Amino acid sequence: MLALNTDASVRRLGKGGDRPVNPLENRAAVAAALESVDLVTWFDEDTPAALIEAVKPEILVKGGDWVVDKIVGAAETLARGGQVFSIPFLHQTSTTKTLAKIRAAEGGK
Repeated sequence: MLALNTDASVRRLGKGGDRPVNPLENRAAVAAALESVDLVTWFDEDTPAALIEAVKPEILVKGGDWVVDKIVGAAETLARGGQVFSIPFLHQTSTTKTLAKIRAAEGGK
């Protein structure tokens, strides 16, 4: 199961008014096309804490910019005997860096 932030939730993260670049429907379609993903869902809260507690996953995974002890739901998952992983990003790409590069090329527009 993969949980995505809704568009409103992404905007509240403070990354800029032009985020998310891709709307939830598009992000969900791409995620659902991945062979390793069985189910795509979303959450409108600022964190997935309530969803994680409702689902009670055996394995919780977050991107490598988070250390395990700071991942929302990690303590609860570990306390239930589950596992928590922070997986590294490949190629060190990010939407924030990509947008900054585009803006710089456009003269800061």
